Amino acid sequence: MGWCGLVYWISGCLVLGVCLGADPFANFDLDISYITASPLGVPQQVIAVNGKFPGPILNVTTNYNVVVNVKNKLDEALLITWSGIQMRRSSWQDGVLGTNCPIPPKWNWTYQFQVKDQIGSFFYFPSLNMQRASGGFGSLIITNRNIIPLPFNTPDGDIVIMIGDWYTRNHTALRRALDAGHQLGMPDGVLINGKGPYRYNNSLVPDGIEHETINVDPGKTYRIRVHNVGTSTSLNFRIQNHNLLLAETEGYYTSQQNYTSMDIHVGQSYSFLVTMDQNASSDYYIVASARFVNESLWQRVTGVAVLHYSNSRGNVAGPLPDPPNDAYDTSYSLNQAMSIRQNVSASGARPNPQGSFHYGQINVTDVYMLRSFPPTTINGKLRAAYNGISFVNPDTPIRLADVYKVKGAYKLDFPNMPLDRPSREDRSIINGTYKGFIEIIVQNNDTVIQTFHLDGYSFFVVGMGYGEWTENNRGSYNRWDAISRSTVQVYAGGWTAVFASLDNVGVWNLRTENLDRWYLGQETYMRIINPEDNSNKTELPVPDNALYCGALSRMQKPQKVSSASTLLVRSQLYVVLLVVISNVVTILR
Repeated sequence: MGWCGLVYWISGCLVLGVCLGADPFANFDLDISYITASPLGVPQQVIAVNGKFPGPILNVTTNYNVVVNVKNKLDEALLITWSGIQMRRSSWQDGVLGTNCPIPPKWNWTYQFQVKDQIGSFFYFPSLNMQRASGGFGSLIITNRNIIPLPFNTPDGDIVIMIGDWYTRNHTALRRALDAGHQLGMPDGVLINGKGPYRYNNSLVPDGIEHETINVDPGKTYRIRVHNVGTSTSLNFRIQNHNLLLAETEGYYTSQQNYTSMDIHVGQSYSFLVTMDQNASSDYYIVASARFVNESLWQRVTGVAVLHYSNSRGNVAGPLPDPPNDAYDTSYSLNQAMSIRQNVSASGARPNPQGSFHYGQINVTDVYMLRSFPPTTINGKLRAAYNGISFVNPDTPIRLADVYKVKGAYKLDFPNMPLDRPSREDRSIINGTYKGFIEIIVQNNDTVIQTFHLDGYSFFVVGMGYGEWTENNRGSYNRWDAISRSTVQVYAGGWTAVFASLDNVGVWNLRTENLDRWYLGQETYMRIINPEDNSNKTELPVPDNALYCGALSRMQKPQKVSSASTLLVRSQLYVVLLVVISNVVTILR
């Protein structure tokens, strides 16, 4: 091919916007604002997305390039994070304070990331200052490419259910309570898709509360995706008279097992296949009730929705289906958790079995134990900690500080074992080893169940138990088909062990998902750098639209408002040019 031919070929690629199968783009605009709503019958300020509470469902396909233009219409700074999205090579898009400067009020910022080699059920939410306790969340679904078969028959429909405990005080009032040294106390209720409970009991549920109704057809099977987006309460999810066939959790297919109910902890996501096989003599209850609490005191903290068959002959009535009867059996929930196994014969986002990665045969290179205790007073303030370090977010995000050589922004000295000294505030983070294989044991000596989350990765949940972890517990680890996920529960007075392969360069948040403990400092970051990469092969460069703050505030330019569609075109052209240049080089060789 001559130079003229090359010119015409390049021009054609640019005009068409495609060249040699570049991955498609999906673009979204998200306006984050306050609205007034009354999910529990009390008018309050909630955070809406595009005027909706909860926010819209974002549907994309594996390997899509996702462009999300976020407009901050709140009166305070904002970041949106994408729970479980691995942001391969690009922690710049992760949306937490250690990696991003916050979006100021009345500004917009555009996230650009690829959902590389991922499928499954995820959600997005505001990550700053307990804002999720007021809303701002929505589901993010990544569907398979057509060439990759599902490990089950294609469902007749897809249903998203967002559950979570809820306070009639908004996030600013909850923050003030924590800042004053108080606990948050019992929630005021549990919401299902942003709505209060169906009036199943006249004394527990006041009149006039709007409830959620899920409409279905008899005989059909639906994929029901359930996210616990609450503040701090583990919930038991169940559908009256219906089995929940577990199929996927946070991006990985599971061995398909039937459950009558499932404990879903804060920040976790599950997919169930539910067949509408009842006679529809009436509607059915959908229930999300609090776990590991005094149920008689917490009876009003129960979410109730209605499953309505199209041929239903009456309204649902009578008592709710019973929760697990395990008040005196602390191992019931733990055994359920450990029964969730990976489907090692199914293809995931790629056309090969997920279980072909033999994680149980890899030598562990780093071990970290993270121990938590109930919040304590540090420097006159209520704080929470891992290993005696209550994390203070840096003024300059960690990786930006690296790139621009800002000294003193953080410390690479997070202890790999709990320290025998009083807790203190610090900016200590973990120095991860690129391509290392890490074991993390989370020891929960707090009085409440917690969930542990790691951004940028999924991890294998290899062990779980009550009491103090010892090295002997490694003998009980599941080294073959442990489920891979990004958020796992750690029972009060217990431990959970996970394995992770550190192949994703960047700086990644490691935290509790319980919003009160997270706000009080129970988090850190893991910094993973490839020392041999000098050309952005394993980590993308600082994005052109990066926000600057802290020691780099002088670099911040005035806001230029661009629509997602404009940025989409720019991003498409950029990707096309990269593909074109790569192929030109190949042709000229």
